[in-house]
Amino acid sequence: MGTEIERKFLIGSDVWRADATDPVEIIQGYIAETGLCSIRVRIAGDRAWLNLKEMKLGARRGEFEYEVPAEEGRDMLRLFCDGDLIEKTRHRVRHGDHVWEIDEFAGSNLGLTVAEVELGTEDEIIDLPAWVGEEVTDDSRYYNIKLVETPYSEW
Repeated sequence: MGTEIERKFLIGSDVWRADATDPVEIIQGYIAETGLCSIRVRIAGDRAWLNLKEMKLGARRGEFEYEVPAEEGRDMLRLFCDGDLIEKTRHRVRHGDHVWEIDEFAGSNLGLTVAEVELGTEDEIIDLPAWVGEEVTDDSRYYNIKLVETPYSEW
């Protein structure tokens, strides 16, 4: 089974920008939520993916991701994704042994910036950068599927 182990944090300052690389514009939408998993399509640059992710709180969740042709991904967004889409720019920042992904949200989630780091194990020790703020791994409001349902601008 595919598994993702990821911790999510708010950003405490903009110091990360000095080391940010590889910005990419992302648009994603949710095709379905079954109660057990979410099914989403994501367009990042000129590539697209279909993703199934387990619907539970915590750092470890089942996840399966499959690349699809970008044109088909755009069609899936148009045909199957009701409501708001997630719009964000993703940056990468290397800190210690990890590469952090920092998402700056746009649209109805404008003003929200979060940092995620993928881990090999749930108990892996990580060196938190000085620019990292509060951990929100277990706060479902910050999950992208929840940001579609209740955008940051409505909090």
